[in-house]
Amino acid sequence: MNTKQLFIATLCFMSVASFSQNKLKDKQDQIKSIKVTFITNELNLTSDEATKFWPVYNAFEDKQQQVRKTKLKGYLNRMDDDKLDNLSEKEAATLLSQMESAEEELYQLKKKFNVDVRSVLPAAKVLKLKKAEDKFNRKLLQQFKAKRNKR
Repeated sequence: MNTKQLFIATLCFMSVASFSQNKLKDKQDQIKSIKVTFITNELNLTSDEATKFWPVYNAFEDKQQQVRKTKLKGYLNRMDDDKLDNLSEKEAATLLSQMESAEEELYQLKKKFNVDVRSVLPAAKVLKLKKAEDKFNRKLLQQFKAKRNKR
């Protein structure tokens, strides 16, 4: 990665990340920064592409996180084994319908993102993006497991 790309990646991250005293928030910011650099490298984004891509990507990530946090997490919290055993069929069907609705909303967000990102990146780079995200997530999980096993 050349200096110009690193500067752009850092600038993009700095424009969207807010620094917090909270350790979890700091860790999330650090991971996001590493992800920006990783994806920028993997896609070999030009400065023009990066300037257009990152606002679209960050907006999508924020909306996706909001849906997961507000809807899916609420349903998952209500699904521990004891509570599931005591749900009526009607309650279970309602909960399942709500979960399907949230999953559909995530799917629609992804479809919209694909349309939006295609306006700023060529199709080949959009395909590389999916591969880069998967690769980044695998590496992150491996590092987490390795760190956990050291304890």
